[in-house]
Amino acid sequence: MKEIELFTDGACSGNPGPGGWGAVLRFGGREKELSGGAPSTTNNRMELTAVIEGLSALKEPCRVVLTSDSRYVVDGIQKGWARSWKRNGWRKADKKPALNADLWDRLLTLLDIHEVRWIWVRGHQGHPENERCDQLAVAACQSFK
Repeated sequence: MKEIELFTDGACSGNPGPGGWGAVLRFGGREKELSGGAPSTTNNRMELTAVIEGLSALKEPCRVVLTSDSRYVVDGIQKGWARSWKRNGWRKADKKPALNADLWDRLLTLLDIHEVRWIWVRGHQGHPENERCDQLAVAACQSFK
């Protein structure tokens, strides 16, 4: 199984507002940058979309080291929240609807294909790949202004 590094970030101008996401894939000394956005969205949706788009770009099952500055995404998976929400009909423990169920469902499907190890980093602290993903996300976000 190929071993891939994936770095992701999302951005939003207003919450909700125009948003963007960025991802950097690294394999065998090569890098591929991906980005996109939406005219009206939220930061959390862009964080999830960055991960989904990065994993979706892989053409076969891979081992992925995924680095994100989003506690929402990393904790949602590592703490089992997303799978629990899905089991409970996309309801949280307090019975309120889980937000972004459509994206969480897509992400869980991808996690059944790829073996992902999650790394959380603090955003805007000089992590080179996280800073690059932020630049990609902000540029995508600004394209809707």
